[in-house]
Amino acid sequence: MERASTRRLGSGAEQLAFRYLRERGLKPVARNFRTRRGEIDLIMLDGACLTFVEVRYRARNSVADAMLTVDARKQQKLIYTASLFLSMHPCYRSHTCRFDVVGVDGDHRGEISIDWLQDAFRPSV
Repeated sequence: MERASTRRLGSGAEQLAFRYLRERGLKPVARNFRTRRGEIDLIMLDGACLTFVEVRYRARNSVADAMLTVDARKQQKLIYTASLFLSMHPCYRSHTCRFDVVGVDGDHRGEISIDWLQDAFRPSV
């Protein structure tokens, strides 16, 4: 049961992030792009920039806030998965790309805060 409620919270956080980004002018390209080695929650266009978005949810009483939970290992998975997306969708290959993190932090009263960190990390060359 705990896994189902965690999945439901994550899905709800993704929906909140999706609406938040749409309200700020981003256009949806894909949601929950999955490969055997990783998943990208949201892929959106911010003007001509293809944006790969990792959505993180944390309850207010968590040790770290949501924005700080995308470590180097997770970044590498996202970068690899983004490269697969680009190889499967050549129409986006010429776009500038960036990796964003949207942190959704909530508390037991249902109050939510959303933080959007644009260009949160970059692939090492």
